[in-house]
Amino acid sequence: MAEHTPESEVGQPKPRRGWIFLAWLTLFYFVWLVVVIMGDHLSAFSEHWAIGAAMAVGSYFAGSTPMGGGTVGFPVLVLLFGESAAMGRDFSLAIQSIGMTSAAILIYCMRQPVERRMLKYACIGATVGTPLGLAFLAPSVPGLYVKLIFAVTWASFGMLHFAKIGEIASASGLANISRRFERYSGFWTGLLAGSTIAAATGVGADLAIYVVLVLMCRADLKIAIPTSVVLMAYTSVVGFLTQAALSHLAPQTYSLAPGLMGNWIVAAPIVALGAPIGVVMVRLIPRKITLLIVSALCIIQLAWTYWHERQALTTPIIAWSIVGLIALNVVFMVMHEVGKRKA
Repeated sequence: MAEHTPESEVGQPKPRRGWIFLAWLTLFYFVWLVVVIMGDHLSAFSEHWAIGAAMAVGSYFAGSTPMGGGTVGFPVLVLLFGESAAMGRDFSLAIQSIGMTSAAILIYCMRQPVERRMLKYACIGATVGTPLGLAFLAPSVPGLYVKLIFAVTWASFGMLHFAKIGEIASASGLANISRRFERYSGFWTGLLAGSTIAAATGVGADLAIYVVLVLMCRADLKIAIPTSVVLMAYTSVVGFLTQAALSHLAPQTYSLAPGLMGNWIVAAPIVALGAPIGVVMVRLIPRKITLLIVSALCIIQLAWTYWHERQALTTPIIAWSIVGLIALNVVFMVMHEVGKRKA
């Protein structure tokens, strides 16, 4: 299989970059402390400490896998604490804007390889798609369907890895793909993922570009995961700023979920360090083990969602969710076969 390394700085001087990450952390914690003190948010720690504990785990997965921190935050808030699906989405976007941005900055400072051209066009697609999805799609999707979309999407991710983990984990480098493919696949991945799954649940853009890279491009996990982290960080910032702007312009339709600030106050300082720790620790712990653990949790949360929503679920809704699960796995298998032929 022909391979190429993503655009890098080979042959160029390598100035120190650690100061950038330290400067980011200093700036964030200073602003966070000012917000806490000036806004009199100290009571948030006693009211929302549980989400902080949950995000200590979620932020680790955010930095070490193609899963945003919201992948833990969403089910914890919605299924365990009984919050609305809107809270799950808004919290995911808000908290990933800190945690995954922190991880992305560390990825840059550590010079981890990313698929830059595909990432660039995916960010352009997300810039267009995410605001459109938040403005027009998200308000019209019932909360129950948002929960099922989240559960089915991530369960399919888990099934994919149990079926193909050996092949995915053993990939090396990156298939010799054309710039045309990088451009179009990146843009449409960012556009479609941003306008649908990310706009509805607050996560998923990372999963989308990850499956394109590992299934169609046979990308090394050392390339695919950092690329997915950076895209989700960018999509989260775009999404949260869009949601905040919409809530200001039309609060009756787009208001931010009540209680969002308290949850953010408690979780933000944890994820700012937790996600970067995930970036570092995954170098010490085999990615295959981490992905299998995460995949098992993704499948378990589908069963948890069915149980939690059992009174609202009807036979047709369950049937359609199962059809969606099968359809996503079929799409993954088709992508895998296309990637095999390209390789």
